[in-house]
Amino acid sequence: MSSLSGTNSTLFTFILTGIPGLEAEHAWLSIPFSSIYLVALVGNCTILFVIKTDSSLHEPMYYFLSMLALTDLGLSLSTMPTVLKLFWLNSREIGFEACFAQFCFVHFFSFIESSVLLAMSFDRYVAICKPLRYTSILTNARIAMIGLAILGRSAFLPLPLALMLRRLPFRKSRVLSHPYCLHQDLMRLACADTTFNRLYGLVLVSVIMILDPLLIVMSYALIFKTILGIASLKERLKSLNNCLSHIFAVLALYIPMIGLSLVYRFGHHASPLVHILMANIYLLVPPVLNPIIYSIKTKQIRKGIARVFVLRKM
Repeated sequence: MSSLSGTNSTLFTFILTGIPGLEAEHAWLSIPFSSIYLVALVGNCTILFVIKTDSSLHEPMYYFLSMLALTDLGLSLSTMPTVLKLFWLNSREIGFEACFAQFCFVHFFSFIESSVLLAMSFDRYVAICKPLRYTSILTNARIAMIGLAILGRSAFLPLPLALMLRRLPFRKSRVLSHPYCLHQDLMRLACADTTFNRLYGLVLVSVIMILDPLLIVMSYALIFKTILGIASLKERLKSLNNCLSHIFAVLALYIPMIGLSLVYRFGHHASPLVHILMANIYLLVPPVLNPIIYSIKTKQIRKGIARVFVLRKM
């Protein structure tokens, strides 16, 4: 079988795929995709600007929200060049090195997103269950340490996967299933034993789709126990409302992620359109929804955005 060895990988190119059956409509499809990226970029940049310029938002919760916004920007920028190049210019080729770099960035930021949401659940737990110790537990130094731990975890856990994938030879058939490079897609084109990648990939999936959500659920079990112990109904609803933004952000990430994983594991006979749709929802929806969710549900962010627009009009 004709294959690509690691020695000449720099000359190898993959072929990206848009939406099967709608190739003639790619110019029109570029409009909604461009709009999605624009909303994600403007929304997350606005969140970061508001938090940076409003000193009243220099608190642990908003530091974690800044991490989430930066992660969403990174995730959007990781896929945007190839997606827009394909839909706007019908340019489908991507070099091996560029594809490998994109795969690393996509999975790196996906891990960060899950880790940040886990850290935010801890923040909500401390804020509601231990309110008097909130500032003493979540000091700036501890938040910085949590941020560094998230970066280290997200960089080193997927590293063996990336190193092993880089050494694999690939088939002459080089057509990918998406307008960006994903590990599952690249592994499908390898013409060597991928047992390590599959097993280690399963470990990573277990961490990001089982361990992280389980810890988040445990945090909320303790939070809801504390909320139910509050005598005043008004205070209960206030405490619950403080968690809603985070709960929606968790659902926006994990529902598409689990759906995509199930499609890859069990949907071998499903239409390619299903695979592409689930991957696009997984990578594009959270960066768009998160700034919208926090802008609508968090009063302080709403006020900060309003102040920004008022100052610009003056």
